[in-house]
Amino acid sequence: MRYRIIDRTRKRTLVGVLMTITLTLAAVGGAAAQHGGTDHLTGTGEFGTIDFVSKLTVNPVEPGAISDVAALGNFAYLGRWNTAACAGPEGGTLDGGVYVVDISNPARPRQVGFIPAHQDTIVSEGVQALHIDTPKFNGDILVLNNEGCGKNYKAGISIWNITNPLKPFKLSENLGDFTRGVQDVMNTPHDANQVHSAFAWDAGNKAYVVIVDDEEAKDVDILDITNPRKPVLISELDLNQFNIAQPEIGLGTLTSFLHDMVVKQIDGHFLMLLSYWDGGYVILNVDDPAHPIFVGDTDFTNPDPELLFQTGRSLTPEGNGHYAEWTADNARFVTTDEDFDAFRTTPLTRATGPGAPKTYTTVPVGGAPVTLLADKRLNGPVAYGGYGCPGTSTPIPLADSIFPPGSLEPGEEQIIVLQRGPVGDPDNTEPACFPGEKADNATDQGWDAVLFVARHLGSAALDDPPFCGFGAFPDDEQIVATCTTHAALHELFNRALNFDLPYPDDDPNDVEPDIGEVGFEIDITSIFDGWGYIHLYDASTFAELDTFAIPQAMDPAFAIGFGVLSVHEIAAHPTDSSRFYSSYYAGGFRAFKIKEHGCGSDGAPCIVQVGGYLDPLGNDFWGVEMWRHPATGQLYILASDRDSGLWIFQDTNP
Repeated sequence: MRYRIIDRTRKRTLVGVLMTITLTLAAVGGAAAQHGGTDHLTGTGEFGTIDFVSKLTVNPVEPGAISDVAALGNFAYLGRWNTAACAGPEGGTLDGGVYVVDISNPARPRQVGFIPAHQDTIVSEGVQALHIDTPKFNGDILVLNNEGCGKNYKAGISIWNITNPLKPFKLSENLGDFTRGVQDVMNTPHDANQVHSAFAWDAGNKAYVVIVDDEEAKDVDILDITNPRKPVLISELDLNQFNIAQPEIGLGTLTSFLHDMVVKQIDGHFLMLLSYWDGGYVILNVDDPAHPIFVGDTDFTNPDPELLFQTGRSLTPEGNGHYAEWTADNARFVTTDEDFDAFRTTPLTRATGPGAPKTYTTVPVGGAPVTLLADKRLNGPVAYGGYGCPGTSTPIPLADSIFPPGSLEPGEEQIIVLQRGPVGDPDNTEPACFPGEKADNATDQGWDAVLFVARHLGSAALDDPPFCGFGAFPDDEQIVATCTTHAALHELFNRALNFDLPYPDDDPNDVEPDIGEVGFEIDITSIFDGWGYIHLYDASTFAELDTFAIPQAMDPAFAIGFGVLSVHEIAAHPTDSSRFYSSYYAGGFRAFKIKEHGCGSDGAPCIVQVGGYLDPLGNDFWGVEMWRHPATGQLYILASDRDSGLWIFQDTNP
């Protein structure tokens, strides 16, 4: 679906004024205990229409431990996802689960319980509390997603009875889609596929939950939970069959998959709003969840409108459709594009070898951008280092043993190539690990930069996506890292292409390079394109009406050393269609108003920031949720800080 978006020239000076007055534009150093020494944008607390009410630091907690937040009745629920495997080389001892917090007195929230997940299992985006009333169950339930983070993990979704939040009990656990996935083969036929998020709804005599299946192309899975003790999979859908993805995304890299979704009853119909990453935002009619009907989808405006507006740079949009909600009147929906890297890399160029020059697509993995290098260019010959995980039988070699000092040309780096995994490799049976763990091991061996490559996926027909995982990079050092395709691995070392699963035992055809082997030369640069930001769409026409990013997110001066300045989630006001709130990672908590008559001469609706909160030591907000006090009727906004716990706010002018 295509719509011509008219480029509007207008000024939003109110945004800049608020930010200039209220925020201290400085990074916090090692003294910021709240964030374990990580640099963060800092502020002066509350500003605009937002009042800080209270904060609860949960116990136990570790840096980065907290994920999403949900609320029902007098209780809030905070996800925890900081297992040792997830935390990477910086430590981490906590398994996943959910903190239970009594918020009946918003000024004094109290931690009253903890609901554990399975060992080595984390809870992230899919924390939801709701009431369902069906012939099989009448009460309050807590729906949780389960992601793997260690060899003992169990995936799927779990449902808990929280009718008495002080005595929750399990209704079903680690259930979902049991078909084998194509992305990974870690699960057995008796283990449900990994789930990144979940959203449940009561449809009268029936109740359902939609989940993100991380392991299949059919990643929209809907389960009947009319009896929450026995969830039943009733439909699976790959939205790419509707040709929703547009080609003008990033620099040729297109990854279209489900990340999150909400369901709302509008004009008598149950509609599902799905965030489908580079595929944009999609609406399905789920009156019959066993047979969803495609309604329509958005496209990202080309060139990127917010980057053009704030910087004058004209680049293709990056995509990254992460989360969305309808406004109170259902006339529009607000979306967030999550982006952990303020730079995009140019396609990797193999500068030498057969057929050179040849380019390969790249995607971020959470490491530092190439612009961290003095010449803002990553180039030179590469060497192969295997998988690079802790405990491997084939450790990464010392950089100076492969490229002795003085052996490279001026401006070239010592570059190690590490493969995603291991998974399905009979010669390497150790557990897989995060790219940050691999990169940390590489820098310990003296390497300047890491080029990650995707692993075998069983078939070249999968289009060989450049996917190497994400995250767990150490906080105390910047490591230049990016990810490219599996085909690049073979061609960088002059090997025949191979995508087999399981991997060839003992590699009889020598399709994999040897540890320490030197390959061809590469060349790659970075382009600043800002952090992820907010979009406003018309719910009937799917036309984009406006965008918003905090000024620092579009300023290269804040690209490194100030934390992640991407928006994450939003919460729409339940009755005021002009109001919504967002968690903005290190950018803090933000409050917005949709100005109906526009901010410029075009008269179109636009987004104006009206308040927020950013702590003097910085914040790292993940989740945001509107909550109405059952006794007083007062509205509050709950936010989850990844490093501490629950923060509660009120809007003084809703």
